[in-house]
Amino acid sequence: MAHATSSVDGEDVAAEVVRALTAARRTIAVAESLTGGAVTAALVDVPGASAVLRGGVVAYATPLKASLLGVDADLLAAHGAVHPLVAEQMARGVREAAEIEGAPADYGLATTGVAGPDPQDGAPVGLVFVAIADAEGCEVREVHASGDRSAIRAATARAALELLAERLAADETRPPSST
Repeated sequence: MAHATSSVDGEDVAAEVVRALTAARRTIAVAESLTGGAVTAALVDVPGASAVLRGGVVAYATPLKASLLGVDADLLAAHGAVHPLVAEQMARGVREAAEIEGAPADYGLATTGVAGPDPQDGAPVGLVFVAIADAEGCEVREVHASGDRSAIRAATARAALELLAERLAADETRPPSST
């Protein structure tokens, strides 16, 4: 379990991942819930992001996670939106949703959780899941963020970008896809 703390701020991490994606000739698509577009905005703030960012989907309402991203409706009905499998399916779904000329985005990044002020679907405030998916699989990280709504959202966006940065560092030896 990771905690959303870092000595590197979100802007530095976003710049790092845009540089790494550009160097690797890979693309990213983002699916966001509680972060409301903050991850995508952080990436867009970096000059050159247009070479790597396919797009972002803010599926804030739970039913949109199913209709826009392909998250299993039965999973949502049984567990709500704050669940590791929901994060995984959001990350996988946004890769496919960002398909261009038959090729999905190389990476899908997703956030879901509870920013507060109240618990949701039995999940406590500050419980979030971030996920990264690519053709090789998916990794989901549980994050326990604290503070007010704004602090939880910022910590979640940073945790998602850090997860992407870690995946990119691990994937440096993989050859680029044909996209």
